[in-house]
Amino acid sequence: MKTLMTVQEASKLILAGKKMIIAGDENLLAKLPHGEWIGGTIPYFMSENGGLHTQEQVQAAVLPDVAVSANIRAYGEGELERIPADYASHGFSYVLIPAFTGTHKKFAQYCSTWPGVFDRPLVGWIAGVNVQDIGKILPKTVNGKNGEISPSNAVVMHVELPANTIAKAYIINLFSQSNGDTITFPASGFEVTECTINGKPQSLAGYIVSQKIDQKLPLVADYMGAMVNVSIQAVDTTGGKVSFYAPVFQGIEYKFALPVADYEAAFLEKLGSRQIHPVFSCNCILNYLYAHLEGKKTGDIVGPMTFGEIAYMLLNQTMVYLTIEPKA
Repeated sequence: MKTLMTVQEASKLILAGKKMIIAGDENLLAKLPHGEWIGGTIPYFMSENGGLHTQEQVQAAVLPDVAVSANIRAYGEGELERIPADYASHGFSYVLIPAFTGTHKKFAQYCSTWPGVFDRPLVGWIAGVNVQDIGKILPKTVNGKNGEISPSNAVVMHVELPANTIAKAYIINLFSQSNGDTITFPASGFEVTECTINGKPQSLAGYIVSQKIDQKLPLVADYMGAMVNVSIQAVDTTGGKVSFYAPVFQGIEYKFALPVADYEAAFLEKLGSRQIHPVFSCNCILNYLYAHLEGKKTGDIVGPMTFGEIAYMLLNQTMVYLTIEPKA
């Protein structure tokens, strides 16, 4: 089934009772009928024909019929820690969160501390807007069950699966740590001024400028072999402040990433070693923009290009996908 479709095509599937995750422009999402779906705003996609920017179509991931049920709930900033308590007894949860909100920041900084959060696969993404509209138009999420469009709520679909299947979340990160300097931070957060570089206190903004660091390259932390990126949003040399698209964490060692020469070829190489039949996938808007992926493909994987990816925690410049497999 194709994933990129018109409002009319998506509406037909909703009215047929399909359980769906839908990405697209707010005006299009607002036209969809109520049903078992959740949605987030984004106009960037990896389609069957390659990378695409469009505000004329939506992209839909349809849950396979094996999904027993889908419980849709919205969570405000003060309710996020309840998400694990609402997990299905056997299945996975899909979360969408509007970018640049307190909900976004709270999830990113504290989700790993919530009891039970790692008990089921938790995947999803951060809703965004056309990059030219950042600061002008707010990203939104949509609860398809009642049609509520929200600039602040997270919306989650908790999916129950049969006992003979299992959902698994995966990430593909093209970046790895360089052999450069080791950077740590005295506090966690989305913005920093001071840091410690090879054990010596320094200004991170000053370091980035003096070392001519390519700001398209993320900081990378090694979590027991799993590479986790934190991407730079802005460097304020006057105020000495660096802003990120995800938080850095106190006590974690970071290094700037090695550059990736050819994103398309690198994705194909990573995907070639795996037999992948994902139910959902998403990738990062920064990969789309920095690697000029418009018209190019990331193997056979399709999905929205988002303002952040979620596989239990918030990620940057990473592909996330979920599979449903027979239980061993």
